[in-house]
Amino acid sequence: MGKGPFSFRRSSSRRRPKKVVQSSPSSSPQLPPQISTSSPPINNNGNGLVGGGGGGAVGKVKKKAGGCRLWMRLDRWGQSELLEWDKNAIIRRVGIPARDMRILGPVFSHSSNILAREKAMVVNLEFIKAIVTAEEVLLLDPLRQEVIPFVDQLRKLLAKTGSSQLENDGNVSRGGKWLPVSEAAEGEQYELPFEFQVLENALEVVCLYLDSSVADLERDAYPVLDELARNVSTKNLERVRSLKSNLTRILARVQKVRDEIEHLLDDNEDMAQLYLTRKWMQNQQFDALMGGGGASNSTTAVVPHLRRLSSNRSGSVVTSNLLDDNDVEDLEMLLEAYFMQLDGTRNRILSVREYIDDTEDYVNIQLDNQRNELIQFQLTLTIASFAIAVETLIAGLFGMNIPCTLYERDGVFGYFVGGTSAGCLLLFLVILGYAKWKKLLGS
Repeated sequence: MGKGPFSFRRSSSRRRPKKVVQSSPSSSPQLPPQISTSSPPINNNGNGLVGGGGGGAVGKVKKKAGGCRLWMRLDRWGQSELLEWDKNAIIRRVGIPARDMRILGPVFSHSSNILAREKAMVVNLEFIKAIVTAEEVLLLDPLRQEVIPFVDQLRKLLAKTGSSQLENDGNVSRGGKWLPVSEAAEGEQYELPFEFQVLENALEVVCLYLDSSVADLERDAYPVLDELARNVSTKNLERVRSLKSNLTRILARVQKVRDEIEHLLDDNEDMAQLYLTRKWMQNQQFDALMGGGGASNSTTAVVPHLRRLSSNRSGSVVTSNLLDDNDVEDLEMLLEAYFMQLDGTRNRILSVREYIDDTEDYVNIQLDNQRNELIQFQLTLTIASFAIAVETLIAGLFGMNIPCTLYERDGVFGYFVGGTSAGCLLLFLVILGYAKWKKLLGS
């Protein structure tokens, strides 16, 4: 009796290693590191598929097992590719904490966060969820309908900026100084760093989306409110209730983005941490100083992409201005512009809400007026009922079988009924006049 269970356990324990040995070659545990490191050859045709055509089912299984999600990688020259990475691959690539990946998850779908890290910037603005570094941007779920305009606009801007940067590279000499440029180039504005270009496009797309949502809300709100003011019905009240729900939701989304920008504007240290290109250049200069002057030319070559001063200044002066940690004027001006735009969008929503409140007040006044008229009509009927009740009382008294001399007179019935009715009518008018004198009834 005792050997049976023990022998059964020994036989089952001998089978388990065989199953593990047979399944280990097909599990391919080294696949996630290959996906995270080999970024260019994963997708060359831009169709959003990863892997070969014959391994579609296996790829889906691995995606579910490893938690891979679709990402788009865009470099500073506008070249893009679709990739499937898991959370650990993204963390190793950009060097951000694991808690930042939860911010980009579905739980915080409508939250707004702009977080600065040592080598990256985490952007979560409505539907745009991206991780920006000094050299590339990783965009989550790039095939969503709301994200596609942002991808197209950013790709065009980066391609245009990359081509202009290649043209301006000839203006830098080997010694790290600026060569003379044309007068037209001197009048042009300097270009923002790569991370700020991505942030500006994200804010622009989000602001346009929110602005269009508010425009749709305004277009639907005013006819509904005017119809409610003309006709107070259950259908119109239900439409206004749905309108107020949409308004509250849009206002909360606009307020979140606005508060996040305001939080950054109030703290210069947070804005300084968002200068990823500046920190990257500082690291390059530090490595150049530690390793010699061989890398000084590569650091200066990045300067034309950022701030362009007058043509007679050297690249060292430009670099010294760029590496000032207290200089946050560029980002401050950028954020202030979109803060004002979001503030205007918020004011438009508040004006719609005020119009809704005014319409509700008008409807309540109408209902109160109708209620008052109903009370006055009810009071008039009560006075009339009292007068008729008095006449009914007199008729009931004479309807009893009590001997009375009036029964023996001829023709007294008509005079008696007419006099009684006239007295009741006079009583009704007296009470009605008293109610009007006391302002219980409208004039």
